[in-house]
Order: sequence, then structure tokens, then C-alpha cells
Amino acid sequence: MDDEKKPFHNPFGALGQLRGSRPAEPVTAEASSPAPAATRQSIKGVPRAVVRLERSGRDGKEVTVVEHLALPPSARDEWLTALKSSLGCGGSVEGESLMLQGDHRARLPTLLSARGVKKITVA
Repeated sequence: MDDEKKPFHNPFGALGQLRGSRPAEPVTAEASSPAPAATRQSIKGVPRAVVRLERSGRDGKEVTVVEHLALPPSARDEWLTALKSSLGCGGSVEGESLMLQGDHRARLPTLLSARGVKKITVA
């Protein structure tokens, strides 16, 4: 090939040498025991939750607050991520409460009961 037709930099050029040295069997990742098993145990231990709407101190914007969950900090973050994706909203953890942007008082009880909360109070 002429120097004019050669590519200046080919990131896959070095892979041509490895073409014949592929492993015979596909390499699989070892299945490690995931952490959600510990979270499932804590889900069963959640006796209650209080869901309320808050507007004060937020320039009139509505925030749904989920309180009294009695979850460890790592589980709180996990629950917040799951609720945000289920509701399609933003949110954060403030202290021991979960803050979800918008009014989700109608939809949250079904999601919380599916996650194992036994008593849900909507205020």
C-alpha cells in the first residue's frame, strides 16, 4: 500500500496479530453474590412510611417527602434510585427522608407496598 493510502492512525491495527490466538471457550465472569440479598432482608423489616407533600422553603415547588422508613443509608440511596426511575422524577436524600420532586402521593403507596412497606400513611 502506498503511504498516501495508509491511514495515519489505525486503533485496530494491533488486533490483526491476535486473530489466531482467541480462547477456545468463551470467558465468563464469575457470579459473585450481589448485595441486594441483604437489602431484601431490610425491605421486609420496614413497618411503615409517611408520605406527605411539602411546598415551604422551595419557592412554591412541590416535593413529596417519604419519612419514617427506618432504612440504613445505603438502602435509602437504593430505594431513592428505584423510586426515581419508577416515577420518572428527580429526588434526593435529606437526613432520613426521601425527597421526590413533584406530587406523587397517589402513585407512591402502591410502589412502597410492592417494596414491602406494611403501613403507609398519606398526609
